[in-house]
Amino acid sequence: MSAGASGYRAWLLQRVSAIYMVLFLLYFVFSWLVSSPANYAEWKGWMGRLPMALATTLFFLLLLGHAWVGIRDVLIDYIKPAGLKFSLLMLVAFTIIAMGLWVVNVLLTGTV
Repeated sequence: MSAGASGYRAWLLQRVSAIYMVLFLLYFVFSWLVSSPANYAEWKGWMGRLPMALATTLFFLLLLGHAWVGIRDVLIDYIKPAGLKFSLLMLVAFTIIAMGLWVVNVLLTGTV
């Protein structure tokens, strides 16, 4: 795969994830304003419905993908020593993977 295609995929991920996140946040805020849960049990019930849990999980996974592309590009552009760049990229990658697994666990199982 060429570098141009890789750059295009990163650009596309940034745009698609940004659009989804904005639409999700607009829906979330609108839903909250129209009928906000009165207590934790109602909120948990609303968030626990499968469509909302999946949409929220997708939101956070896209947020993490969006963050990965942005942080990766900054590290690639501004960190010159190859060893340091690789180490920082691995640290960020493992951190984002851990956050993604934690988000999926919390949102789909309801346990922290």
